[in-house]
Amino acid sequence: MTLKPVLDAFARAPAVRDLTERLPSRNQTLSLGGLPGSSGAVLAAWMAETFPQRLLTVVAPTAADAERWLSDLAHLTDAPTALYPQREALGEDEPHYEIAGERAEAIQALLEGRLRMLVTTARATAERTLLPAALERMRLHLGVGGRRPPTDVARALETMGYRRVPTVTEVAEFSVRGGILDVYGFGMASPARLEWWGDEISSLRGFDLTTQRSLDALRDITVLPINTQAVRDEADGAAGRQTDERSAGLTDGLPGGQAEQSEQRNRPPDHPSVRPPARRTLLELLPSDTIIIQEATGPDLDEVSRAWNDAEHHLEIARRLGEEVPSRDAIFANPEEWRTAIAAFPRLILRGERIDLQVGFFPPERIDRDLNRLRTLIGGDPPSLILCDNEGQLERMEELLEDGTRSRRGATLAIGALDGGFVMPSLRVLTDHEIFRRARRLRRPRRYRQAAPSAATGALTLGDYVVHLEHGIGVYRGIQTITVGESTLEVAIVEYEGGDRLNVPLYRLDQLERYRSAGEDGDRPPPRIHRLGGGSWQRVREKTRQAIKQMAAELLDLYARRKVTGGYAFPPDTKWQRELESSFLYEDTPDQRKATEELKRDMEQPRPMDRLLVGDVGYGKTEIAVRAAFKAVQGGKQVAVLVPTTILAEQHGRTFIERLADFPVKIEVLSRFRTAKEQKAVLARLAGGEIDVVIGTHRLLSKDVAFKDLGLLVVDEEHRFGVKHKERLKALRLAVDVLTLTATPIPRTLHLSLAGLRDLTLIETPPRDRSPILTFVEPWDDALLEEAFAREIDRGGQVFAVHNRIETIDTIAAKVRALAPRALVGVAHGQMAADELEEVMRRFVGGEVNILVSTMIVESGLDVANANTMVVHDAHRLGLAQLYQLRGRVGRSHRRAYCYLLVPDTIDADAEERLKVLEHHTDLGAGYRIALKDLELRGAGNLLGAEQSGHAQAVGFDLYMRWLEETVRALRGQGTVEQPAPPDVVLDRPAHLPDGYVPEDDVKLDLYRRLARAAESGEIDGLRDELRERFGPLPDAAENLLDMARLRVMGAVLGLQNVLVRGDEARLTFRPGTTPRLAGLTSALDDVQLAAEVRRTVPLSLRLTRLGGEPIVPALVRALRKAL
Repeated sequence: MTLKPVLDAFARAPAVRDLTERLPSRNQTLSLGGLPGSSGAVLAAWMAETFPQRLLTVVAPTAADAERWLSDLAHLTDAPTALYPQREALGEDEPHYEIAGERAEAIQALLEGRLRMLVTTARATAERTLLPAALERMRLHLGVGGRRPPTDVARALETMGYRRVPTVTEVAEFSVRGGILDVYGFGMASPARLEWWGDEISSLRGFDLTTQRSLDALRDITVLPINTQAVRDEADGAAGRQTDERSAGLTDGLPGGQAEQSEQRNRPPDHPSVRPPARRTLLELLPSDTIIIQEATGPDLDEVSRAWNDAEHHLEIARRLGEEVPSRDAIFANPEEWRTAIAAFPRLILRGERIDLQVGFFPPERIDRDLNRLRTLIGGDPPSLILCDNEGQLERMEELLEDGTRSRRGATLAIGALDGGFVMPSLRVLTDHEIFRRARRLRRPRRYRQAAPSAATGALTLGDYVVHLEHGIGVYRGIQTITVGESTLEVAIVEYEGGDRLNVPLYRLDQLERYRSAGEDGDRPPPRIHRLGGGSWQRVREKTRQAIKQMAAELLDLYARRKVTGGYAFPPDTKWQRELESSFLYEDTPDQRKATEELKRDMEQPRPMDRLLVGDVGYGKTEIAVRAAFKAVQGGKQVAVLVPTTILAEQHGRTFIERLADFPVKIEVLSRFRTAKEQKAVLARLAGGEIDVVIGTHRLLSKDVAFKDLGLLVVDEEHRFGVKHKERLKALRLAVDVLTLTATPIPRTLHLSLAGLRDLTLIETPPRDRSPILTFVEPWDDALLEEAFAREIDRGGQVFAVHNRIETIDTIAAKVRALAPRALVGVAHGQMAADELEEVMRRFVGGEVNILVSTMIVESGLDVANANTMVVHDAHRLGLAQLYQLRGRVGRSHRRAYCYLLVPDTIDADAEERLKVLEHHTDLGAGYRIALKDLELRGAGNLLGAEQSGHAQAVGFDLYMRWLEETVRALRGQGTVEQPAPPDVVLDRPAHLPDGYVPEDDVKLDLYRRLARAAESGEIDGLRDELRERFGPLPDAAENLLDMARLRVMGAVLGLQNVLVRGDEARLTFRPGTTPRLAGLTSALDDVQLAAEVRRTVPLSLRLTRLGGEPIVPALVRALRKAL
């Protein structure tokens, strides 16, 4: 607990003694006054400490209020606290796992008596749910020593709503591989891996979702159901069966005698021992002496009444959509019933109409960024505690108060994020966001983790184009197991022109790349398939490698020239710069901090900066641009911000003006929203040096635009400008500092390749804990859209509806108005008069328009945190990158966001694949995962330019990237282009991953690819450990495969060309021209009882014979390792 001084000061307040004596009993309320800011949360935390035997439940009016309470309490008390959120959907089960999981975990903790504090909303307390029944009957408790076959556990998980997958990468999934089961479910702090010996669980460990490697041992786990479907069937179908039958399986996985204790412990105190599954409200589950805290009774009842009234409408829509839905009474308590139920508990009302007890705290004095006023205030009584959201803010606050100590006379600085300050008799509590007049957006850690985006090439599917390094482009026809001599191998079959087929051993999968074109979505013809053994591939390969070499050399030369060109060195940061950065609404992500530092360091160098900042939609690139612009202005220079669209210019204009409002910076926007007269006036003031920052479209590149002293140019999405504009930008690059922003991700390989050629910064960390965007691909359906619009408007939000055809946009807008009669609908497209377009955009941003029907002009730049539903009509006509950018307009706050991609009943396969990708990757930052499919290709094309994109097209994007990386390394003296080729290794025994061991082709291909690319035997050892952990003990064929890989890796270093093993003999042949270290090799062979005989001297060939000891292949591996 970080804020004990606050609780101590609260306990000393005179009114608190009265409160202890006047605590309400059942059916009683006590109304309090004088609890401003977060002092209500301090009261709740103090009560949790003072009355540890009582459960405290905070009932907040709305979901946002509940989040605020939870955040405050987390900083005030260590008492076990849970959030019970309201459903986002009206059906029995919540589709979003974060909410569903929190609901299940809160009720489980409540039933087990583990909670001291519960935070919820009025609506959530009125919702009826089958969760308690599902938890009683279905939850799984599994521990080491428990006896329950893996097949039974897998069946139970499927019944509980878990999804069976090849590899677990997120919550609500499980996978089974022989006697190993991985599961990540509700109720679990992290994913777990169980191993069986027969029917007994012999091992239980955590594991990492990204690396899939096992972690520390666990004693036991409890897995809670994902949905209530099984219990619902029971409740609806056979309500009269005996509970003991239903409860079978609840404790099956527990070792020994714990089952009886568990069964008793898991019943709530007043729970009857025999009961059919029933839908119950949260209020029915709370112990009768629970103290309930409400902010006010009126808003809570209003929320319950609104939910009750809206429910019938929503359920009617669901019925029209053909869904089976329960009656309103089955999922909600009516308002009168709710009022009676909540009134039965002892209640504290914080802001009642009448006041029974005046606590007498005050709101803090307004400071409004006036540091002198702050200094005066903290110099007086009572002593002050200044709370900063994080360490960075605290350090900046120390600097601003010009005193390096955290505790000074009259004031203490501490880390702790409370929503609002207050003044108690013995302590004044101030928050940094109130001092700097910043709105505070809540950030809560995501409850469930996901695997990090994988850099692995996407899975190969039958019919995919592939590129072989030696033979060119062919078609992938699947995996086969073949016998070569006495050895069994797995091969990938590639078909070439004329039907010729090539068998590529999977241990040589590094020779094969998936073919991906470096172009826009689906706008390129399929590649030309090469003839096996023909010369055309060799010519294409040579031409491409030459072009790569030439481009890399030119880039290196340009980079070197810029290093020696004189430029303006901006002065170091001022106090104002630190003030601006400390007033940022959010805590910087690590990547944002790094980007800011790199950028400022560049600007302080006496040479022109040319930095590219790459970051996904909504990752905070604009904030970094604001900081750079402010630094340039303080250095006495002007700043131009160049953007591709008028809408984006207006958005950036608003952001810059808002962020720099407290500083003497003159900002203007130059776009078609300004009249000719206004534009002329702006240009005159710009040339006279009266404007510090100008933001505009390509109009800024016109010949009549003159600056008095331009020092920084910020370019947003440069690839969207034409060739002439780019030429003008190229000229500017040699004279002023340039910062280019792009949201189109580029591949990590390209980032690494160009790291030494361009100043490149990658922002990969998503802003903390944004909610994923629930994405649905559906045909147009009036009932579905009526429900989507109503849900968003009911929660006070706004909607983007995108229809990208101007000629029919008014028809679509009319349909939207009919489906959302209560909403104010606006229309926006590029052919509207400038003043009309500006007005509708202003009203939408200001919250006056509920639904904006627009073309793609909203694709980038529009930041409306309150808009959290996106509907895209004819989504199949748009490219993946466009859809991803559009979807990035929503999900910018703590609210759940929805995206509906509307398509006809039948669409072509490519469009279907694009939409599937979006539907699957719902989290912010999925851009980098989607990028592996497609977006990176576009980003790479933008960065490489048309000519190089043509070469990448000819050989496939992945192979092009690989060659580029090798070439750059060679040119920079970091290694040769050609690495020594590994030897051919032939074993007379099976060497592969059997289907029974690794059944899934996708997983198998990934493992083979990693094995083929392993550069040292340590990587192969790591892969062996991973196989053992994920799939169990390795069969002989898998051990042989790994030994074969080790022989290839070590053999390459030793200069071997061939390794042949047959029976107890082996033949080693060295590459011509190699001078092996024979003494060391002979000694190592002797150590493992292998006798060596020279069979030929040029090239050197040795025959080895096993004299005893371990089998010949492991012995040979050990000998080569020693020789190295």
